[in-house]
Amino acid sequence: MDSVITTDGRMLAVEEYGVPSGMPVVYLHGTPMSRLARHPDDQIFADLGIRLITYDRPGFGRSTALPGRIVADAAEDVATIADTLGLGRFAVFGVSGGGPHALATAAAYPHRISRVATLASLAPCDADGLDWTAGMTDGNRASSAAARSGRDELTAHLTRAAETPLPFPERDLAVLSRPEIAAMVQPAMAEALAPGLAGWVDDVLALYGLPWGFAPRTVRVPTLLWHGELDELVPVAHSRWLADRIPDATLVTHPDSSHAGHFDATRETLAWLTRP
Repeated sequence: MDSVITTDGRMLAVEEYGVPSGMPVVYLHGTPMSRLARHPDDQIFADLGIRLITYDRPGFGRSTALPGRIVADAAEDVATIADTLGLGRFAVFGVSGGGPHALATAAAYPHRISRVATLASLAPCDADGLDWTAGMTDGNRASSAAARSGRDELTAHLTRAAETPLPFPERDLAVLSRPEIAAMVQPAMAEALAPGLAGWVDDVLALYGLPWGFAPRTVRVPTLLWHGELDELVPVAHSRWLADRIPDATLVTHPDSSHAGHFDATRETLAWLTRP
């Protein structure tokens, strides 16, 4: 683990995987997750010549919390990590709750970001014309309602969810129960929540209850949006909404994939990110 210090004195915990001299790709993890989250087959990064850089968003794992943060705040943190590691141009890649944060970085630093890709990304909670919770599981609908009610209600909701989590859709459980994926997900989530629920609360509030702080139309780098059509955690309508508003966006949907199907889409997505 590396430690990066932000301009306001916070610490960001960073990990690297893959090829040290390879093409840099900054990975924005899902919610609640940590810098330990990634595709479990590290051979993918070696095959594609990728230097994968991950970090704990504020409040997760070993990164200092930033209460009240919004999605757009991630851009400066990613830029600080890139500066500290000596990166010039690089790609960004976000999964699920990390998708909006990857888009925020691309919007803020178009001169530095070569490409951006998201897998199963959320749209803004105030997205005009989108029925944001339509097709979501009861648990995510409840998270949305709690986030819109404020931090105290959301904290109480996530405390209950941590104690008695609602069941995942069966299609997702089938993927998450694969031994290699379970061996990555379990420690990555445990690390995320080791300091408590603050990071999870901040992430869900930023994603489910607050404006992003930037408009998707300001993402002006090549963008790939992947989504499974059977996703019940983040319905495919979210990526369709984004694709209609991001100028240089390509939408790829998979008819037989649910939310966790993003693991099977990772190699192809990373290959797209490495194109000139």
